[in-house]
Amino acid sequence: MKNFRKILFFILIPSVIISGCGQSSNQITETPTTGNIKICVDESYQLLLDTQIYTFQSLYNFAKINPAYKPEVNVFKDFMNDSVRTIVATRKLTQNEEDVLKSKSIIPITTKIAYDALAFIINNNNHDSLLKYNQINDIFTGSLNQWKQINPKSNLQDLIVVFDNNNSGNVRYIKEKFKIKENFPSNCFAVKSNQEVINYVEKNENAIGIISVNWISDTDDSISINFMKRTKVVSIENPSNGVFSKPYQGYIAEGSYPLIRDVYMICRETFAGLGSGFVQFVAGDQGQRIILKSGLVPATMPVRLVEVTK
Repeated sequence: MKNFRKILFFILIPSVIISGCGQSSNQITETPTTGNIKICVDESYQLLLDTQIYTFQSLYNFAKINPAYKPEVNVFKDFMNDSVRTIVATRKLTQNEEDVLKSKSIIPITTKIAYDALAFIINNNNHDSLLKYNQINDIFTGSLNQWKQINPKSNLQDLIVVFDNNNSGNVRYIKEKFKIKENFPSNCFAVKSNQEVINYVEKNENAIGIISVNWISDTDDSISINFMKRTKVVSIENPSNGVFSKPYQGYIAEGSYPLIRDVYMICRETFAGLGSGFVQFVAGDQGQRIILKSGLVPATMPVRLVEVTK
């Protein structure tokens, strides 16, 4: 009987150890720098996130991040449905959204990563490249719908406003900024993406498009350079001092451009996973330098403004 117990003991101990090792190896399948995940991104930031992901994966060979670029409404739908654990957007979660997640014992973490701006673009043949702040308000309330109302000498007639998507953050931002509760006037319509806005404005002299400045801000990116050549950026008046400015990086950084917004990464992971690691990277030194190079303003690192005169 004693010999039998000894034999049984030596059989059971290795089995427990092997079983324990198997469970540990199955659990540790994802870390902040390893794994394979899907994230959802507001399509306004496709150029920026493509660069961030490429750099992150170059540093961490066992990390694979698969981005889906969608309008803002769809981004948050995927997030709330648990289709993705990490998103990039220009708004925080609403109180109702936070309450829903907390009811599931999920505490989302929101990290501000950049400051962005909306750019108004016009056809290269359109010379009316200055807009007063109250004129923008009049456009979206319907009282201004002719180019001659902006410039009596203009040869253009009807003013057409083009958004990127009905479900985009750009539409939501304009409605919130100018306190528009009803539908936009009939001369406003949406296509499917920021790229399509640029395409439409390039072909229509009487159009004015609204896009994220990230699509035309990176002077080293071939796509951004191409878009900058095809359209013209409008200077917009700051209502507090009457000064006109374009959505250049310096004017965004000092806050003088009037249509600035925040960019956030929101993560709902309940452990230290790849999504959390990617957020830390973007909010860290390397990620913030990529944001600076892209023409946006980093949110977590200091920025020094230098005035250059000719």
